[in-house]
Amino acid sequence: MSVIRIDPFRGFDAIACKVNSFVNGFENGVVVELGNLSPKLDINEDDNHIYINAELSGIKKEDVTISINDENILHIKATKLKPAQNEAFKSHKIERNFGEFTRSFNLPLNVDKESIKAKFENGVLYLTLVKILPKKPKDVEITIN
Repeated sequence: MSVIRIDPFRGFDAIACKVNSFVNGFENGVVVELGNLSPKLDINEDDNHIYINAELSGIKKEDVTISINDENILHIKATKLKPAQNEAFKSHKIERNFGEFTRSFNLPLNVDKESIKAKFENGVLYLTLVKILPKKPKDVEITIN
């Protein structure tokens, strides 16, 4: 006779970690992706800047738009057009994606929206966002009557 030990709570730790990761993502800002493309990107920061580098291979600079709204949500939109296909060719495999996409990021409040710099070079979009120092709270003395 064999003994089989069953731990009914064995998978809950992994589920709890995934739920915590999901919930903690809201604290770090929401990222929204729309479309069938999802370009790879890097987000880094130092004391004075936030750097976003997005890999947009096969996309022309003219087909990329970047905007930021009043709620500090940065939108990167682009269209990757499918190249004209020669009618004589028979396709065996197509792995590249084409179409529109939108990536949106909730930015921290300490970003100067007026000084965002964008550069597009060799299929990579480089964004540099300048951090601003938050206004220090000002003490106001109140006289007692």
